[in-house]
Amino acid sequence: MNIILLGAPGSGKGTQSEFLCDKKNFIQLSTGDLFRTNILNKTKLGLEAQKYMNQGLLVPDLITNEMVKEYLERKHDNLIFDGYPRTDDQAQQLDKMLLLLNSKIDLVIYIEIDESLLLERLTGRIVCSICKRSYHKVNRKPIRNGFCDFDNGTLITRPDDQEDKIKIRLEAYNTQTAPLIKFYENKLKIINANNLSSEEVYNKILGVLKI
Repeated sequence: MNIILLGAPGSGKGTQSEFLCDKKNFIQLSTGDLFRTNILNKTKLGLEAQKYMNQGLLVPDLITNEMVKEYLERKHDNLIFDGYPRTDDQAQQLDKMLLLLNSKIDLVIYIEIDESLLLERLTGRIVCSICKRSYHKVNRKPIRNGFCDFDNGTLITRPDDQEDKIKIRLEAYNTQTAPLIKFYENKLKIINANNLSSEEVYNKILGVLKI
């Protein structure tokens, strides 16, 4: 089963991906991880992507899609797509890639949450500098203050988790990614995450997945 998690920045997609990978043996396909791996290994695609990233620009779809295609040729089942696709064009290309591999997207889960709660979550978010797991200064503290529970990595605040930058990211999400809700309407399941803990959202996802 392949699934996509949709939701605005701060909606909890990353946390739910962690739960599903740790407890249900899914594999997270993150374009951020693909970029880092290709750049580290100095692949042709990685060097191309780095040119744009160094200028603070978005990596073009052509490069991103090609990285995803290479990954899918090695692994194309039991995946969670988090942060990809971001646009209708990427979604169309993903469907084509999976079709060639006799695979598909089985379900799309949209985590719905009010923007006021998103701002509260993101301004309080801290992440592991190594594994990128998320915590919160108030609502989801690590066992040992300042360090990740899983690998003891130092917890940091992401540079884009400042309120002014968060609002820009939310605006970009609403214009570019939210239309995917329409694209995937036949496979879409909506979970309203307002006033729910991460564990409660996870249990609702398990109910939707029937696993």
